[in-house]
Amino acid sequence: MSALPAVCLQAMLELRNITKRFGDVLANDQVNIVVQPGTIHAIVGENGAGKSTAMRIAYGFYKADSGELVVDNEVRNIATPHDAIALGIGMVHQHFMLVSTMTVAENIVLGAEPGSAVNLDLAEAASAIQKLSEEFKLAVNPNAVIEHLSVGQQQRVELLKALYRRAHLLILDEPTAVLTPQEVEEFFAILRRMREQGKTVIIITHKLSEVLAISDEVTVMRDGRVVGRLQTSETNAAQLANLMVGREVLLRVEKPEAHVGDTELTVKDLSVTSADGTKRVDGVSFSVRRGEILGIAGVEGNGQTELIEALAGLTPPSQLSGEVRLENRDITKADARARREFGIAHIPEDRHRRGLLLDFSLAENSILGVHDRKPIVSFAGVFLNDGAIRARAAKMIADFDVRPTDQDLPARALSGGNQQKLIIGREFDLQPKLLLVSQPTRGVDIGAIEFIHRKLVALRDAGCAVLLVSAELEEVTTLADRLLIFHQGRIVGDVDPKVATIEEIGLLMTRGH
Repeated sequence: MSALPAVCLQAMLELRNITKRFGDVLANDQVNIVVQPGTIHAIVGENGAGKSTAMRIAYGFYKADSGELVVDNEVRNIATPHDAIALGIGMVHQHFMLVSTMTVAENIVLGAEPGSAVNLDLAEAASAIQKLSEEFKLAVNPNAVIEHLSVGQQQRVELLKALYRRAHLLILDEPTAVLTPQEVEEFFAILRRMREQGKTVIIITHKLSEVLAISDEVTVMRDGRVVGRLQTSETNAAQLANLMVGREVLLRVEKPEAHVGDTELTVKDLSVTSADGTKRVDGVSFSVRRGEILGIAGVEGNGQTELIEALAGLTPPSQLSGEVRLENRDITKADARARREFGIAHIPEDRHRRGLLLDFSLAENSILGVHDRKPIVSFAGVFLNDGAIRARAAKMIADFDVRPTDQDLPARALSGGNQQKLIIGREFDLQPKLLLVSQPTRGVDIGAIEFIHRKLVALRDAGCAVLLVSAELEEVTTLADRLLIFHQGRIVGDVDPKVATIEEIGLLMTRGH
């Protein structure tokens, strides 16, 4: 391991002994980060490690309790994003800040309008934006309307917005979270061109493969502190994961060959229409067998969410057509409660909206969906059996490593990863015939990801049929035994994930062929 120096005379940006508290939470603890000019610098760490907080301090979103910010070798007072922009610092957020009904040029000049306030010179702005787009090979039309652009193109607009404000240091927060493999490659090519032209880039991310592919240097954070400064060329994913978590982490999904049984779920010509009349799932047919994980890959927003919710019984029958069968039982019209009784468990995409009652205790959340079954209820189903509830919760918390272990805590007191493990423990406890699981590791730390993957494979090996939706292409291709590709509500590919390349899958995701 080659550690970088704590101080660099040629630093573009330095955070010196930055400390930041939010109430009782120490988010940054004497953080020192050095970013050299003309480099791509990755900042990695688990959720809550403090990496985004540190960069938001650098951008003026937050004010540090103590410490210094140094830009171009001068200590600076960056109290607001306006101060950061004036110093040539731009930030592209994970959730784009664009007005969908406005043009590219109109979005880019918001807050930096050329000409007078009465008579804006949009033509001049569009010309300058076109030149920037050509200089960095961004291929963005200044007159295009945002809502007509792909996600990847919208991200380029965010980059142009920063460049238009003369940023020479760009901070990118989880920049590839919503991009296809092809878009990621194109995006990395853009970042390399920026580096060649003297720009400096900071990437906040959790994807170690991308850190190794794009960055020159990497800072690793854990529990609010910097625990490693490394030359990317002299490290690897295992070492970075170890620094992030504080222990050795298994990065690959280890699973034996599937022993596939009879068909558990059969879907025939299923369509789902949204409340506004838009067809979100369009005549899909497939089956899932016992002892296999069937994965669904696709760019988010192509009907995967609606498919899973329809199969879980959460969609009004008036919005459905087609047929759904569990074994030989027609469950097309069955509601969510009936489907759970038939043996369907559901790990939802949105754990707060669909998975938990945040103000209820861990014990109370552990019985959601089975609160009317024995031994949770006794005396003709009228009274809850507190002893059975607490015994169930204690076992679930222990088996699924939920922390803290106090079952009287409200669910909102847990981190996202521990909330997810509580939901997974509850659904696995049903011993389901079919598990519907959507985005199982979204917002989950790398150590918990390893744990969740092992549990999903174990459930498969116990004979459960698993239908998995994930926006993380690496996750779905390594976990799945078969893979369906979704595009605009239709199945456009049925591939073997051991054979199909990421590029082939990405093309199907974006073009449908």
